[in-house]
Amino acid sequence: MHELAIVEGILDAALPEAKRHGASKILEIRLKIGELSGVIPECIEEYFSIAAAGTMAEGARIRVERIPVAIRCNGCGYEGETGKKRIRCPKCGGADFRLVSGREYYVDSLEVE
Repeated sequence: MHELAIVEGILDAALPEAKRHGASKILEIRLKIGELSGVIPECIEEYFSIAAAGTMAEGARIRVERIPVAIRCNGCGYEGETGKKRIRCPKCGGADFRLVSGREYYVDSLEVE
């Protein structure tokens, strides 16, 4: 049920920003969610309608762009995407790497009126 807390965080970011720009309604919230973040977009959408009720975000669409898992291999220097189930360097097969992307989630932009 951590998605409810995440949705509350999304609203805590989106509502003041929309107000700061003089908006009367949020039409769409665009999110970026990493493949390894543990955030489930379908759950975000489900809880959003509950949490946004009575706010300027009520009825807003949620758009999610998934961020793939990317690494920088310390062995061979490869930098790029890799699988999310068994993370290894696709070039050398090594497991000594730094995660570059895939764990983040954030509000990317808003569409308002």
